[in-house]
Amino acid sequence: MKIMVVGGGGREHAIIKKIKENKDVERIYALPGNGGIAADAECVDIGAKDIEAIVKFAVDNGIDYAVVAPDDPLVLGCVDALEAKGVACFGPRANAAIIEGSKVFSKNLMKKYGIPTAAYEVFDDMEAALAYLETAPIPTVIKADGLALGKGVIIAQTLDEAKAAVVSMMQDKQFGASGDHIVIEEFLTGPEVSVLAFTDGKVVKPMISSMDHKRAGDNDTGLNTGGMGTVAPNPYYTEDIAKQCTETIFKPTIDAMNAEGRTFKGCLYFGLMLTPNGPKVIEYNCRFGDPETQVVLPLLESDLLTVMMATTKGTLDATEVKFSDKHACCVIMASAGYPQSYEKGFEMTIPTDIAPDVYVAGAKISDGKLLTNGGRVLGVTSIDDTLEGAIKASYEKVEKIRFENAYFRHDIGQRALAANKE
Repeated sequence: MKIMVVGGGGREHAIIKKIKENKDVERIYALPGNGGIAADAECVDIGAKDIEAIVKFAVDNGIDYAVVAPDDPLVLGCVDALEAKGVACFGPRANAAIIEGSKVFSKNLMKKYGIPTAAYEVFDDMEAALAYLETAPIPTVIKADGLALGKGVIIAQTLDEAKAAVVSMMQDKQFGASGDHIVIEEFLTGPEVSVLAFTDGKVVKPMISSMDHKRAGDNDTGLNTGGMGTVAPNPYYTEDIAKQCTETIFKPTIDAMNAEGRTFKGCLYFGLMLTPNGPKVIEYNCRFGDPETQVVLPLLESDLLTVMMATTKGTLDATEVKFSDKHACCVIMASAGYPQSYEKGFEMTIPTDIAPDVYVAGAKISDGKLLTNGGRVLGVTSIDDTLEGAIKASYEKVEKIRFENAYFRHDIGQRALAANKE
């Protein structure tokens, strides 16, 4: 089989490495991929948002199955365009990907179908939003409606911060058209949990839970990033909570999307807050999370490609989705200065013995050398019988990787270890 994976980050590298385990796979193309992914797939210089070129490549090269991994091409209708040419795909069509593409849509969906989430108001007028803040509870959460590279959410601790967030989104267009509409919502408290789930639009098969570390600095300080590391499973996500989430959130969301004529197939990501009043949805993503994928897929014991194709065919109910009972930890190595300004172009050395456990996010090849080419450069994952063991092993591997300007958090997984002792 010829497989095409759209995207070029650490998440895509994790997907490609897992798909390679299937013996029927002859070739994997990554569009565009990156310098690190080039070790595991043929990289093709076509951007993830160039839908026309992606479709042409798939048709010209006889692609048997396509995996559309990032949010942008999904929201732009990449799956629709590929399916129109007879290419089977993993991922939702545009009318279902809106569950991530528009926070206004997803919040209204949850309200309509009684899916637990934070109380909220929607605004398309800046003055009205600023006036509402005068009486809103603080802290509060301000969200740009559309896609914003995972950075369109501001938790405002003061009224001034909240107003500044509204102005930056709606007037200064910090996130472009994504800030034309905003959501102002209740600030929830409790442990956060990420749960990715396979779905064929009929059944939902959740993957192992994970815990992300969004802040740039140790002890959850500094700016929000796309993620500085993850562990799985998440100790706060007990069997009882998992059952509750399936009954009140996961299945109702799939049923709601079907009722709206927006059947969702692929991977649906549930960002959850375990509040004193029960689990609530913070956000949906229409795809695998990054870097959650880098701890979840290494623990998948079933064949990934088989499961993906079952979501497309509608046969997920009859397909085994089995996970290891071990623990995984992924530490992100970034460029110093991320998520703001940073330098790139530094040579990387990754010892061959740990290369299978390294998922490259931002790199390019120049004159035969692997160079840094992004804010998040790579993720280093380890699996062990215990969480302590997985964390220790990941940091030992991190110490073996070299590139100038390297930066990483030193406390990935510590919150989870503390929760295990509670």
